[in-house]
Amino acid sequence: PPRARPAPDSLRRARFDRPQASLDFWRLLYVLLKQIHGGRWTESDAIDAQIRFVKSALWYHGYDRPQLHRLPADGSAGSRELLLAFSWLLHRLGLLEQLLARNRVKTGDETSVCTCEDDLPNRQEGTTEAGPEGGLEGRVDVRYLQWLNGRLRFQWRSLHAQHQEQCKLLHKIHLFTSGSHMDQILGHFSVTETDLIRQPENYKQLLQLLESETMQLEAFLEWKQLEPVYWQWMETVLDNMAEEGNMCESQDAHVEKRRLPEVTSCCPWADKLTGQMDRLSRDLIALQDQLHQLITQRKAAWWEKVAAREELQKEGFSAAARKIQESVKVKLQGLTSIHAPKKNKMHGSCRLVLRNKHPASKTGFGQSQVSKEPVSAVSATEVIRELQMREASLQRELEQLREECQQRLDEIAEGLQGVICISP
Repeated sequence: PPRARPAPDSLRRARFDRPQASLDFWRLLYVLLKQIHGGRWTESDAIDAQIRFVKSALWYHGYDRPQLHRLPADGSAGSRELLLAFSWLLHRLGLLEQLLARNRVKTGDETSVCTCEDDLPNRQEGTTEAGPEGGLEGRVDVRYLQWLNGRLRFQWRSLHAQHQEQCKLLHKIHLFTSGSHMDQILGHFSVTETDLIRQPENYKQLLQLLESETMQLEAFLEWKQLEPVYWQWMETVLDNMAEEGNMCESQDAHVEKRRLPEVTSCCPWADKLTGQMDRLSRDLIALQDQLHQLITQRKAAWWEKVAAREELQKEGFSAAARKIQESVKVKLQGLTSIHAPKKNKMHGSCRLVLRNKHPASKTGFGQSQVSKEPVSAVSATEVIRELQMREASLQRELEQLREECQQRLDEIAEGLQGVICISP
């Protein structure tokens, strides 16, 4: 937006950490991050609210530089830190590419496809360790959690029903307009194209949007040509920070900083990188030792369990062995999915194109339509099959977790004297 565009002089001021450029960069980061997260922004938002949002969004994306999060809430200082954060977003997140993808004019009917495995358990383990010590302290009423769960299920079912209705309407439009499109690969109109036929006056608005997108693409191409100049200039900004002694200190304050060798005197930040690499090496060696100890302990515990299993009856031992086999099968399937080829991992937006189930029975137009289909096309049957396999794997994992929880509850119930537990 015009009000959020910083002047070229703001970059020069930010290089020397002038406070006059701080508000411009706060406003710029606020508008860009709001667009990435799909939120609405207004120019009337208070500056302290904008700063809080920018800090939280940068923390969410992994930018945990303490100098930025210590900046005042009135936006009176920190223009150089904001310049560094903006450059980090450009390099790490592909900021401009994401904005172009989100602001793209969609003339076709598209849907999002994702069969990637998420790393949610690992993220949860990392967040629980770094989380605050306070909190609700287990005082949440179980009935309130059950009510929230029921409300979430109801909203999920409502959303699923609306999505099914949308798919039915899209199928009708594609079916009724089949053979009307000039492009033989598509063969039918999209919702936008159908609306333009019914209401031709909207064509001017679509044309303006396409012209705006074309200008953005031209500006992006110009930026890609001049991008090396920008990063060379950013190196001078880092050199200025090193000269003034404002480089970020290491998070581990107890680690003593070593003197910079004469060979790396041209790179003032090389000492920090060397220290981080040394710490990572020591952490990896410590983790390797812990892993060997854990393997030894697990082997000893396993042999103890095997010796105890031999005393059980044949039926009980076979049931336990069956459970172990199922658990190993689930884990092996998880490992198989992790090391599966990347072609099975589909992620992104795909255009919906209706295809006949029996193209060979049609005329030559239908045969040429199939032959001209792009190689990178994704079949809905393939996506459904992939999602069904993922659902079956998650279902098996859920059943295993339920059994473990049930066994844990039974152990807890046995320790309660004079208490009768009745399942709901």
